[in-house]
Amino acid sequence: MAARMPPAPLNGVFCYPCILVLQWGTPLRSPKKTSPPPAKADPTVDLYDKLIATHPEIERKGAANPYTSLNGNMFTLLHDSRRLAIRLPEDKREEFLKKYKTTLFKAYGVVMKEYVAVPVALLKNTKELQKYLELSFDYVRTLKPKPTKKKS
Repeated sequence: MAARMPPAPLNGVFCYPCILVLQWGTPLRSPKKTSPPPAKADPTVDLYDKLIATHPEIERKGAANPYTSLNGNMFTLLHDSRRLAIRLPEDKREEFLKKYKTTLFKAYGVVMKEYVAVPVALLKNTKELQKYLELSFDYVRTLKPKPTKKKS
């Protein structure tokens, strides 16, 4: 097999790709560009989306940390640890904590006073959790709207 000759040098100097051809005998090609592998489905996010879909008035927001809010007041949050927090009024909050033997939601070492940590087993039970989503939505409707932060 005859050796391939690189193009003639320009002013006595080979270009970088030509040097590679001289060293290895074949030109280097950049690897084929491929799209990144599809993101793996997160079953916890799927359960959260299923819950939110039970109430058409509620809009899911956030990509990395899904949440819901109304008038600037957040009322559910799927934390990056994949734990769900729901904001409840005080009387329902105490009832929830006792019934499901759970605690107030803690994020980054700070207790979120109005939010309960939803047990994983309850997150899987959309039908039962749906009533707490409704209570949370009704509660947040009673809160004073927060001013929007407009970019100037």
